[in-house]
Amino acid sequence: MEIDFQQTIIFLREMPIGGRLLYRSKNDWRSAVVSQLSAEKVTLIICSPSGGTYRLRRPLETEVIFDGKFHFIKQDLEEDWRTNFTRYDSRW
Repeated sequence: MEIDFQQTIIFLREMPIGGRLLYRSKNDWRSAVVSQLSAEKVTLIICSPSGGTYRLRRPLETEVIFDGKFHFIKQDLEEDWRTNFTRYDSRW
């Protein structure tokens, strides 16, 4: 039996430090972690498929969708994150 979760929208400023979410890069969906909250921006650490990480800063008012299981940054695309999620280097 599959449960149908209703989507909830929150703001990135409401995510705790260490909170995990999914981020849509130019080519695919990637795992991200909230690393810092400042007065103007939220810093995210994004996991790269090669095993490295990089930082992105986003406005506090960036919308985050919670679908009942996962948090992800709202995108204009109608793409489901499950169809284009990054495959990470298996060595890591």
